Amino acid sequence: MTAPPLDPVRASLDRALHALAALGPEPAAHANRIGAILWSPPRIVIVGRLKAGKSTLVNALVGAAVAETAALEATSVVSVYQDGAPARVEAVLRDGSRRPVDAARGQVTALPVPADEIAYLHRWLPSAAIRDHTLVDTPGLATLTAENEARTRRVLIDGFDQTRTASVDADAAVFLFDSTPRADEVDFLRQLGFTPLTTLGVLSRADGFGEGALGARDPLAHAAEHSVALADRLRGTVMTVLPIAGLLAETSHTGALTETDARALAALGPIAPLDLIDLLDSDDPAGAEPQVRGRLLDLLGEYGMIHGRSVAAGGAAALNDWLVERSGVPQLRRVLAHHLGAFAAVRRAGRIVRELDQLAYTHPARDQIRGIVDGLRSDPALREVVLFGHLEAMLEADPMSPVTDELRRLIENPTAAGGLGLPAGSAADQVRAEAQRKLSWAHGQKLSTATAAEDAALVVLIHTYGLLAR
Repeated sequence: MTAPPLDPVRASLDRALHALAALGPEPAAHANRIGAILWSPPRIVIVGRLKAGKSTLVNALVGAAVAETAALEATSVVSVYQDGAPARVEAVLRDGSRRPVDAARGQVTALPVPADEIAYLHRWLPSAAIRDHTLVDTPGLATLTAENEARTRRVLIDGFDQTRTASVDADAAVFLFDSTPRADEVDFLRQLGFTPLTTLGVLSRADGFGEGALGARDPLAHAAEHSVALADRLRGTVMTVLPIAGLLAETSHTGALTETDARALAALGPIAPLDLIDLLDSDDPAGAEPQVRGRLLDLLGEYGMIHGRSVAAGGAAALNDWLVERSGVPQLRRVLAHHLGAFAAVRRAGRIVRELDQLAYTHPARDQIRGIVDGLRSDPALREVVLFGHLEAMLEADPMSPVTDELRRLIENPTAAGGLGLPAGSAADQVRAEAQRKLSWAHGQKLSTATAAEDAALVVLIHTYGLLAR
């Protein structure tokens, strides 16, 4: 069976690493180290406050109840979830050593050392759901103790040694919040160094949004409408905002729902919604025994119990399909696969180019390595990677600059017309004319740049618009 061809970016980087390895044993060691980054899946970090629903979402994305959601010691430690067999957990200590961790059905039962001695927990799971990206679950921000937030910052912000390893270094972020993110949350997110193209906002607990399950408006529809408005307000921080009903997602994606549950839920159908909610705090066995209603509440929440009763009459499979659709996870998976994951791979490629750049300045074979890097930067396959690197620099130097907007448009739109801000299907002469206009604009901007980042970005824009004009 013929292996599928490499994507052009990865193929170009692979050739560069082979060229580096050919320079001798010591450069080959660097090539192997950087190659481990190239060939491992992008890492997506899940961040948010305590009780934001991070671990619940991880369970849904992994497809198993492996992330601890209770107030256990393991929830205060960063966890890295990676596809691999056999299933196992190791504690990576702050000194870099590793210790096996006791786990039952994927969940940690006890830590081998105190939590403050652990850099992160490395968890392998044979799961196709995380084959294309590794998930990094973090402790909550601004929790009851300062240590949780400090531990997250140590791994993801403050340059702790393990951050620089392929196991933890993240390429994109999923940012969970309820209603509206607080200023300190947005500030923390920006400190992680991601761009709006590598950050996805998630409005969690969408099934309880607004007035909740008993409100005049459907909370999921209300959450979806609010997410659109939030995405516009947070455009400088996230690519978009998706509403997610975390409990519905976890239950439907981890196989927790049984046929017995569906029958019990269907039996509650004749009870009025308000009466059903009152029953949840009652010992009255009406409709179902209290412990059965309690289990359904744990699995489905108020929204799932009220609105899923008629669906449950069709059995567990029909109910589970309904939960999947209402959870918002299918849309989330599409964004992870086709948008966030794609830009995470671009960011990863840029990191590899920067690693080679650093070698070109410090290694005795700097001239040969500089030639390799120059070849990469001039390779048309890496055009988006180069533009993305300049976008990162501009977002840090001057996010409000029109140059920043131009870079983002070019990266976000795969077509020449879209990259120039023209409607899809624009004629070739329109594309050339607009590219020429943009080229003249960029030359004019070059006469009075405000920062070194802007100066460098305009050089790349001039080259890009020149190619499009021709």
